[in-house]
Amino acid sequence: MVNKVILIGNVGADPDVRYLEGGVAVANFRLATSEVYNNRNGEQVRQTEWHNIVLWRNLAQIAEKYVKKGMMLYIEGRLRTRSWDDQNGVKRYVTEIYGDAMQMLSRKQDMQDRPQDSAAPQGPTMAQSSPAVGGMPDDSDDLPF
Repeated sequence: MVNKVILIGNVGADPDVRYLEGGVAVANFRLATSEVYNNRNGEQVRQTEWHNIVLWRNLAQIAEKYVKKGMMLYIEGRLRTRSWDDQNGVKRYVTEIYGDAMQMLSRKQDMQDRPQDSAAPQGPTMAQSSPAVGGMPDDSDDLPF
């Protein structure tokens, strides 16, 4: 079985980073991906999808330092759906992308130095999550191929 997600999109807001017991970092932010197509009338339609991204440990710390609203990111990870009961006892669900790898397609400096619609950014960097530490679940799929 495979649970793999690959996204390229723009960060909707600066990451919200928390530190749990034992100093484990977790970052949450939203990533927007867009699809452009022509409808039956030949009009161009842009459809934007928002994804909830969750990064742990090293990736969370990197996101805290370098990821800012508007940046373009490559995120590789897996889907997770969780549920909880709200204040009124109604069951709520959220689907999140647990990131295993992140590549910054635009740098913080690029975001400050150029308009949003200018040429493609330079100098991407890649980061990957480290193995589980401190009793946190390690859900990586170590397939032999």
